Amino acid sequence: MELQDEVYEQIVELCSQGDELVNNGEFEEAIELYSNALDLIPEPKIIWEASTWVYTALRDTHFFIENYEVAMNFLYDALNCPDGMGNPFILLRLGECLYELGEVSKSKEYLLRAYVLEGYSIFQSEDDKYFQVIINEI
Repeated sequence: MELQDEVYEQIVELCSQGDELVNNGEFEEAIELYSNALDLIPEPKIIWEASTWVYTALRDTHFFIENYEVAMNFLYDALNCPDGMGNPFILLRLGECLYELGEVSKSKEYLLRAYVLEGYSIFQSEDDKYFQVIINEI
């Protein structure tokens, strides 16, 4: 199943505008645009590929403003969407959120999965503390 072209284009446009806002540090405004994009996706949202990247955008934005619990909820939604379980960036960010919420041992599972899928390169632009969680496992 595919979204109607008009709806898909609206979602892409809202997400592009949201990405630009994130790059400018306007996180709350970006969250609003990403939420509007998510609202355009029909139920059940988890069957649509577009949901994977909209949830991911919401996740990242909440992570950037250190709203880890909300970010984690969007991550679990993204995991249930098409290709979510195999997306190393979703797994990485979930591991990071769990770490920040004090669940370090649980974070190890997701950080290790991200490493297995993508290698060390996925950790290069992240705080080294996340890689340190799994260094003894690799």
